[in-house]
Amino acid sequence: MQNAVAQLTADLKAEAQRLGFDLVGIAPAAPPPHAAQLESWLEAGYAGEMAYLARNAVRRADPREAVPGARSIIVCGIHYRAAEPDPALWNDPGRGRISRYAWGDDYHDVLLPKLRALQEWLESRVGRARLGRSYVDTGPVLERPVGVMAGLGFQGKNTLLIHPRQGSWFFIGEILVDAELAYDAPQSIGGCGGCTRCLNACPTQAFVGPYVLDARRCISYLTIELKGPIPRELRPLLGNHIYGCDVCQEVCPWNRRWGRFTTHESFQPRPGIVAPELIELMRLTDDEFRARFKGSPIKRAKRRGLLRNVAVALGNWGDPAAIPALVAALNDHEPLIRGHAAWALGRIGGDDSRHALESRRAVEDDAWVLEEIDLALAALTHAAMST
Repeated sequence: MQNAVAQLTADLKAEAQRLGFDLVGIAPAAPPPHAAQLESWLEAGYAGEMAYLARNAVRRADPREAVPGARSIIVCGIHYRAAEPDPALWNDPGRGRISRYAWGDDYHDVLLPKLRALQEWLESRVGRARLGRSYVDTGPVLERPVGVMAGLGFQGKNTLLIHPRQGSWFFIGEILVDAELAYDAPQSIGGCGGCTRCLNACPTQAFVGPYVLDARRCISYLTIELKGPIPRELRPLLGNHIYGCDVCQEVCPWNRRWGRFTTHESFQPRPGIVAPELIELMRLTDDEFRARFKGSPIKRAKRRGLLRNVAVALGNWGDPAAIPALVAALNDHEPLIRGHAAWALGRIGGDDSRHALESRRAVEDDAWVLEEIDLALAALTHAAMST
């Protein structure tokens, strides 16, 4: 019997590799280590507006709540890191930084069909249909702790899953099944030791401590998950990050030495995605946004979210060349964009900014946007009095 299980598992892993997965491991369908910490993390408010995490907390803590009768979790990974960007573009404050995971196609559209194909292969092999469910970060699974259980790496102080010979630049997905498979042992090597580079490098100091992230301060949360205004005190810290952030991965020694590059065409950079010009993005219409980011993870932020982020980045850049685009954005149909454009004009300053803000104030009917305009005008007055 055990020989049959071992052979089935070996064949399953070979099929996963044939389908294009770079990593595959098997974990028991049991509560992962430290699952209880999710409740305290949620109680501390660190999830911010991600209420869905609390709704499925019980199911996340035990995979058998998500798939009754589940016995095994198949965890698969695919590298997504493409070639390093041109430093001249990447370090230009007039261009936006987009997280590497969003340079190519939406990973959900790439991983989920592969997971379902693997699940169908297993169902055919054991002669049973619907023996589980496949998830790509949309199901009630504590993915990184489960990845640790499946031998795909260790969880770093930046909370990410890090493979000691492949780094952390990979997506993961899971299949919860009620079939018996041979389990992989957790990695016997790896760990962060005394290193705190990721904690120290975080632009917004989002880490409460090692292994604990306050999502409310994380740039990825602020630029993607947060639907409303970005807190004013955090806006200057975002720099030119307009969709996600990779800083805690970029500085990680495991990535610097072992981080793998992707061979998958789906995750190669789309034209103009690596370091797009901020002024150009600020002028995007609804139709242009939909056409440009069709099939991209960036569509998750929607146009109002992305242009909110772009306005903040333009304010942080501080170049008067951005004023015409921001002035035009003061008349956008989205209050979220108008308010952040007002903040950016207050940061850049100058007579053109002041006149545009005063003109918009005379016709603005949104209370929050009016507040942003008044604060921006006050900032301009204070700057004028200080010179």
